[in-house]
Order: sequence, then C-alpha cells, then structure tokens
Amino acid sequence: MTVVTKRRRKVARKRGKIVSLDRKKARAGWLFVLPFIIGLLLIYLPIVFDSLTYSFNKIVPLKGGAYRLDPVGFENYQKALQNPDFTKVLIAGVKDLVFDIPAIVIFSLFVAVLLNKKIFGRAAFRAIFFIPVILSTGLISEISHSAMAGESYMGSSGTVDDGSGQGGSGASQIVSMTDFRWLFQNMQVGGGLLKYVTGIVNDIYNIINRSGVQMLIFLAGLQSISPAIYESCSIDGATGWETFWKITFPMISPMILVNAIYTVIDSFTSSDSQIMSYISRMYGDVMNGGGPEVSTAMSWIYFSIVIGIIALVAALLSAYVFYQRRD
Repeated sequence: MTVVTKRRRKVARKRGKIVSLDRKKARAGWLFVLPFIIGLLLIYLPIVFDSLTYSFNKIVPLKGGAYRLDPVGFENYQKALQNPDFTKVLIAGVKDLVFDIPAIVIFSLFVAVLLNKKIFGRAAFRAIFFIPVILSTGLISEISHSAMAGESYMGSSGTVDDGSGQGGSGASQIVSMTDFRWLFQNMQVGGGLLKYVTGIVNDIYNIINRSGVQMLIFLAGLQSISPAIYESCSIDGATGWETFWKITFPMISPMILVNAIYTVIDSFTSSDSQIMSYISRMYGDVMNGGGPEVSTAMSWIYFSIVIGIIALVAALLSAYVFYQRRD
C-alpha cells in the first residue's frame, strides 16, 4: 500500500505541475493579446457602433459644423440594394472569390510542399516566393497601382485594332481557351472548366502575390509533422503519393481551413477590391444616389455577406479537418 500511495502522490504532483504550466501559458497568451483587446474595446467598437447608427439614420447638417440624425429605418439599405451598379459589383466580387479561393490555397500548398523538401538554396527560394507579399504593401503598392493605371490608360488610348475584336487586351494574356481546348481535346473537358483554367493561368501573377502568407502557414504546419511518421511510412513501403494523401494532407487540414478563411478576408478587405473602391467612391457621390448614409449601409451589407461566406467556408471545411490528439 505504501508503494502504491507514493506512486499516486507522484502522479498527482506531475499533474499539478502540468496544470500550473498550462495556466502560466494561458496568462502569457492573455498578456500578449491584451493590447488588441484594449484597442478593440476603446477604439474599434465605438466606431462600429457609430457606423451602424449612421446606416439607420439620415445626417442633417446644422450650423457651426454640427449635424442631426433623423431615423429612417431601412431606407438606406433599400437605396443600396436598389443601386444596380452596387449589386453588379457585389455579385462579380463574390463570383471572383469563389474561383480564387481554391486556386490560391492549392497553389500555396503545392509551393509549400516543394519548399519543405531538403533542396539546395531552400531559404533563398522561400524568400523569393515571399517577396511579392512585401512588394504588395505600403508605398511600393501605391507606386505599382499608379503604374498599372498609367499602363491601362495608355493601352486603352493607343491600342491598334487587329480585327480580332479584342483590341490590345489579348497581349496581356498568357494563354487562350483555344490553347487548352487543343490540349484537352481528347479528355472530354467542358467549356466551363477550360474557361476557369485559362483564367487561373492568365491571373498567375495575382495568385502568386496573394499566396505568400498562406505558403508560410502551410510550411509551419508541414514542419510540425514528426519525421518519425514519414519514416514509418517509408519502412512500410508507402509511396510518396500515398504518404501525401494519408499523412500529410490530413495533418495539415487545419491549416487549409485557416488559409481558406484568411484568403476570404484578405480578398474582401484588399485595397484592390472593386467593392471597397466602389463603396468609398459612393461616400461622397450624393448626386448619384450615394452619400455617407448609403455608403455606410453598403458597408454593412458587404460585411454581412463576408461573415456569411466565412461561416459557410468554415462549416464546409470543418467536417474534413483532422485534429491530432496530444495526450
């Protein structure tokens, strides 16, 4: 009995140490996110509340720079939904996102798997693939946008019609549907899939620019997999293809969910988003049915759609996510 009692006491002490260590980690985590929580409560939430209030009111200017809010109910939301340009841009943005998410996630996973191999110059290749993320932010992004705007203006004003009906836009395409139709002529591939693949190939520059963060997340997930698992698979005679689908893919499925949600948020909040640009433009365009109130209502409609898409993506992918138990 004495030996059993001593063993139980040792187990209880170990459990107590583990619990205290978990509590210390939890406290450190809360301290880490404390500045964000304070900023959320004191700065961000009041702005969100004011924005929601403006969407249900009409702003009436008063003397001395003051204003009055007159409740109008859902009138601003009705004006926003009755705007044909807003609905057109909104549908186009959602449609582009549906096609962009698989392309970005699959490409970033493919590159991460390649860069996780032990190859010469692996760090340099990782830096090369992450450079577009740095170049697409800040001042460099503004310079790039200005240059692209100038090129589009020069292209629209100085193109020569070659009789193809496409003007000069065809020069910016890498491939056309005709090329893929010739490639897949014996595979019974539909026109919708050909159009999708053509769009992805022609948009490869944008896909690479938007895959840097996802690639790093996948790399972190791949490096967290124990090498002993791969060694066991190799001893059992599993091929690389079987190892990927039976080991690698299930183990990084949580990262697929994270990257899909990140891609949705990044696409909808990007400065290149047509919907964001349109809402900002309508803020001061009172003559064409815009204004601060209608623009705010458009923002909340847009926000609701983004939250709905994130919930849908999370619900669909969560059913296939594998979480490794750590006992």
